[in-house]
This record gives sequence, structure tokens and C-alpha cells, in this order.
Amino acid sequence: MTMREMVDQLNKWAYEYYVLDAPTVADTQYDALYDQLSAMEKSTGVVLEDSPTKRVGGEPLKVFLPHKHIKRLYSLDKVQSFNELEEWINKVISVVGPTVFTVELKYDGLTINCTYSNGKFLGASTRGNGIEGEDVTAQVLTVKSVPLSIDFDGFAEIQGEGIMRLSALEAYNRKHPDEPLKNARNAAAGAIRNLDPAVTAERNLDVVFYSTGYTEGMTVGSQTELVQFLKNNRFKTNFVFEEASDFPSVKAVIEKIAEQRGSYDFLIDGVVIKVNDYATRELLGYTDKFPKWAVAYKFDAEQVMTRLEEVRWQVGRTGKLTPIGVLSPVDLCGATISRATLNNMGDIRRKKLKVNADVFIRRSNDVIPEVLGLAQDYSDSMEIEKPDRCPSCGSKLVERGANLYCPDSLHCLTQIVGRIDHYCTKSACNIEGLSEKTVRAMVEKLNVSSPADLYDLTAEDLSRLDGFKDKKISNVLKSIEASKSVSLAGLIYALGIDNIGTVTARDLARTFRSLENLKKADVATLSAIDQIGDVVAQGIVDYFADKENLMALDKLAAHGINPVYSENVNTGGVFSGKKVVLTGSLKKYTRSEAGKIIESLGGQLSSSVTSTVNLVVAGEAAGSKLDKARQLGIEVIDEDTFISLISK
Repeated sequence: MTMREMVDQLNKWAYEYYVLDAPTVADTQYDALYDQLSAMEKSTGVVLEDSPTKRVGGEPLKVFLPHKHIKRLYSLDKVQSFNELEEWINKVISVVGPTVFTVELKYDGLTINCTYSNGKFLGASTRGNGIEGEDVTAQVLTVKSVPLSIDFDGFAEIQGEGIMRLSALEAYNRKHPDEPLKNARNAAAGAIRNLDPAVTAERNLDVVFYSTGYTEGMTVGSQTELVQFLKNNRFKTNFVFEEASDFPSVKAVIEKIAEQRGSYDFLIDGVVIKVNDYATRELLGYTDKFPKWAVAYKFDAEQVMTRLEEVRWQVGRTGKLTPIGVLSPVDLCGATISRATLNNMGDIRRKKLKVNADVFIRRSNDVIPEVLGLAQDYSDSMEIEKPDRCPSCGSKLVERGANLYCPDSLHCLTQIVGRIDHYCTKSACNIEGLSEKTVRAMVEKLNVSSPADLYDLTAEDLSRLDGFKDKKISNVLKSIEASKSVSLAGLIYALGIDNIGTVTARDLARTFRSLENLKKADVATLSAIDQIGDVVAQGIVDYFADKENLMALDKLAAHGINPVYSENVNTGGVFSGKKVVLTGSLKKYTRSEAGKIIESLGGQLSSSVTSTVNLVVAGEAAGSKLDKARQLGIEVIDEDTFISLISK
């Protein structure tokens, strides 16, 4: 048997196993021929381009290299209701007349762009910003469902979704019980963007192909023809592919998918509807961000039922108590959920929640577990009692509006630890090396009771803490000293005033320019700021009216911590003169990172959408802020457009 024959036979068997899910030989037979091929390659020094031995994870990379796509990879516009979908379909038909649509699953993974030339696999990249991605050829080579050779002599960029099947996730977690992966989507994305291809190989990923970018020599004229082309060339294609001619038929396919979704061996977060005919697509064209001939229908957050076993009340740094529901563990959107917030006592009563009762839960925006309401109570179900004592210090609680508070901020250990821990966070004073556990030890062993006490600590003090040796002591003391140069916005956020986040802290710093000016502000002055309502304004006034808080500020000032606002605006930046709102989750940046980029390019961040806002950057799972922006006619851009703007 020649080397060429061995490679062709092994690739045929792999295609039957990994793409068709219909193996024709035993694993032992495949392994025997694979070993024979490996030995021949070693003895001759020849390895064919499409040899399966190339799929073994190679040496770790030092860095991902950039890859520029020949043709832009667009993201899809989204609809989240059948009414919106019907409007989109009717709009398309009004422009081009009766047409055929295709309906496919929207896999929840990472987009991969594979390049083929003269029948050979040249490489693969991530989508990135649609114009430029990262070269992940070494990683994608390990994915056995990606063909290394095809029966197409032209040139093509072919897109698919990198996924980890739920069965593969389960098998991986059985093998790695000490470090299990919780979410198939993150596991797939993390594997493809891991510099070590061996990590990718171990997670046993798939790529499901569904689209092309730039092509030469390809004659397909519709999505249906493309899918057939992909199948003929041994690509794995969408598990669901249906044609439909109008809204009722599209809706029927989506409803069927929704019913079957729970039985799939992979995660999906919606359905993709496309105009089938390519010539019709050309007539419809593109917006700056999306093709006009395709749309993604997003499913509501997945909902399941489980038992509410217990309610635990947690006290936060401001003294506010939050009820946490302890749940019978349940799988939801690829994660195991065992706890969820119950918000407050009013919410518990409104939803009629009880202990030892079944409740409905969902992951709000597929991220935050939320208890929706009571599903079924039983004879042993019990009402949830309102506590009257602080679970941390035992003080009698007070009720303010819908929430319960512990009033003893000076002696409640959990509040003290929470305030100091918050003060040390990166967005506040950025004191590195102090975990919540370390802060608690400082409070208990070193009598630290406020952030100002951190600046009195000595090397001798820190040496009394477990795990603190010379190097760590030196690093912590240096970080504490460096925190004295905190910005005004950082200090305002660090104070932990109720309802003051990083964006509002920046607004307050920009408006009042010093802590002294902010101390003197009244409710009317504060409420005049766009992002601040009466409740938040009153909270700020109350904070600075508290003598203990003022004493703590005086202690900080005595240590040289009394910053003033310094304006460093890039008047030539792409966001110059614009008030910008960030909403939803971004894939490439944290909110804090994106906010700093916007400000560095001349923009002003806003925490709420009002008529004075100029631009909204909407990430995944953007909610009410996005809806309001559309109602007000405010410009909205997605993450890809944001990245392209800041890259100019």
C-alpha cells in the first residue's frame, strides 16, 4: 500500500467517523494503519500535506499572528421576537418579491475561517473584527472534522463555527475531575485561542461549516447549493437545514427547533434565516455592519425547574442584605447552577417563593441565574422568613424601602472587610496582593478597620499574617504606597457609596473636580447630572453627612490621598465630543477596558441612555439600554464596528 493510498484510506475512515457519525471500521484497524503510515513517514522523511499525522498538537506558540481576511466577514443583525422576524421577512419580500429563505441552527461557539487552494488546506483564523483575525492554523489542524484536502481546485475562504459537543465536554470532565470545564462554548473558544495546540487537541472539537467569503472558481448560486458543495467536499454541515417561503413556514421550523433544542449534543443560541438565492442577496446588499439578506433569531434565555433548598442572607459592604437561594444543582445553558439571587424580601413575596418548593430559573442574558417564580409547592414547603438580625454581627436590622440593612457599619466584620476589599480593587485604588481572605486576616489580626489603616501598616505587621514573607511584604507595601496616586474618579468609586459605579464616579469627578466640592453638593445639584436620579443623589448626600465617613476621609487626606480632577482629553480622537454608553458583554474587552479606550479617544462615558447620548456600543445580550437607544434614534454600533473604529 502506497503512502498516498494510506492517507486517502485513513482520511476516508476519519470522515465517516467524525463527520458522518457512521464508522465503517474498528478503532484498532484505524490505529494499525495510522501506525504503519507514521513509521513510513519517519523512515522516508516524507509527510503528505493532508496526512492525518499532521493533526497531532505541535509545539506551543509564543504568540498568535494576525491574519487579514480577503473578504470581510460580517456579523448578523438580530431579532428577538416573531413580530420582529415577520417585519424583517416582509421587508425583504417587499423589495425583491417572493423568495425562498433557508433556516439553520446558530451554533454557540467561535467563528473559524478556513482557507483552501487547489484542494489543499492552507490555514485557519478566527473572525476577529471581521477584517483581521488571529492565525489559529496549528489549533484547527487538530480538529478531525476539518478536511485537510477537498475535491475543489479553486480558491476559497470557508467559514464555520468551532464547537465542543456536550458529550465531548462530559468525557473531558470525567478525565479531568479536578479541573472540569463548565461551559461548552467557553471551552471551545478557549481551546482554539490557546497557544498550545495540544490543549485544543485534547478537547476534541468540531467545526460546523455554513458559509464562504472570498472564492475563485466556485459556481454555487444559492445557500442550498453551497451546503451540497460542502457535503460533497467532506465538510461537516448544519444539523438543521430547511427551506421556507414565508413567515409562517419559517416560524414553524423555528418552533420545531425550540422543541428539540434540549436534545441536541451541542449548544445553540438561536436560528439563522437567510435569503437562499445569491443573486437576490446582491440586490439586497449590506449595511455598514450587517448583510440585509440574513438575520439571527435569538432564543429567550433557557428556563428550567429545580428545588429551592435554602435561603441564605448575605450582608454587603454597604450593610444591605441580599437573599441567596441555594438550589438543587441543575444544568442550564451549559453551566451547573446551584445558587441564584432572590433580590430582596419584596421580590420573594411577589414571586411567592418558598423553601422546599420547586421554582423556575433562567440565566438572564445567558449569564446571571435568576429565579422567576414558584413552580410547585408541597406539604413540607415553608414560607421564607424575614430576618431581624444581621447574619454577620447580630445587630438588629433596619428596613429601607424594599431592602434590609445592618446599621452597625463600624463593628460588622463583613461590612468592614467588604469596604476595604472594594477599596483595593483594580477599578478603585488598585492595591495588588490583597485578597478578600487577606483583608479579613488584617481586620481580625492587625485591627485594620478602614482603608486609611492600610497606610499605617508596617513590614513587621504584615509578617504576622500567614504566607507573608519578605518579597510579598515588600510588594504589598509598594502597592499600598502607589495607590496614593489614585485618580479622583478612582477614589470616589473606592469609597463604596451605594449605587456609584465606575462610570458615575467619572461623571462626578468631571463635574465637581475635587472631593471637597463633591462633599458640598446638594440633592438638586446632583440630580441635575444626567446619570444621577434622586435616590442616588440622596445616597451621596447621606454618605458625606455621616461623621464617621468624614473622619475616614480626613485620615486618607492625612496620608496624602486627596486627588483633584485632571482632564486629559484627546480632542482628535474618534469619539471626541461624543457621550457614549456601553451595554451588553464584549468578547475582546472588559467594560472597564473599553471605557478607558473610549475616554482616551476623546469620548465621555455615560451609564444611562438619554437624549444627550450620541452613541451606544452594544455587545452580546444587550438589553433595555439598547431598546431605549433605538427608540430615541441614537446611533448603535456592535463590538466589531467598535474595534474597527479604534483601530484606525
